Amino acid sequence: MEVILLERIDRLGQMGDVVSVKAGFARNYLFPQKKALRSNKESKAFFESQRAELEATNAKRRGEAEVVAKKMDGIKLIIVRQAGEGGQLYGSVTARDVADALKAQSITTEGLTVLLNAPVKNLGTFKTAVRLHADVKVDVEFTVARSMEEAHMNLAKAAELLERAEDAAQLTAAEEAPADEAAGEAEAAEANA
Repeated sequence: MEVILLERIDRLGQMGDVVSVKAGFARNYLFPQKKALRSNKESKAFFESQRAELEATNAKRRGEAEVVAKKMDGIKLIIVRQAGEGGQLYGSVTARDVADALKAQSITTEGLTVLLNAPVKNLGTFKTAVRLHADVKVDVEFTVARSMEEAHMNLAKAAELLERAEDAAQLTAAEEAPADEAAGEAEAAEANA
């Protein structure tokens, strides 16, 4: 079945493209979500008459999504779940759970899609992409813990390890600098001799 896309859709096409899709996909997703029209003369004429309005609406939504993306930059979510001794969750954390955690942080937008490849089944810190618009994606970090206190302790340990790594890098650079100066002085002495 050929359809005219009313907005950009990943792995399918841009706004205005005529693409061939399976009838079920068009009937169950594209048409109800108002993302496409059947490809025929009337639909093409309708699309061309509404093109400027559709592009303006798309640009407005992209702008709103970019504002939300700036608000989400650097956000760290905490999701509390019960787990066994080895850190195995009783159940799992899904894309819906991440979306609910974002809503709890008062981040809501139309068309928000969490791109979590597989459900999370262990305690720990994870990253996933969140699509706010077809052209706007943000990486979100979330921690799955048994309690809020445990999550805060894990974040503090991670920050402490990062500080130690930076201190080690600075110490290594400081140790290398005198060795470089001594080698430079030795070369200068040989050149003068």
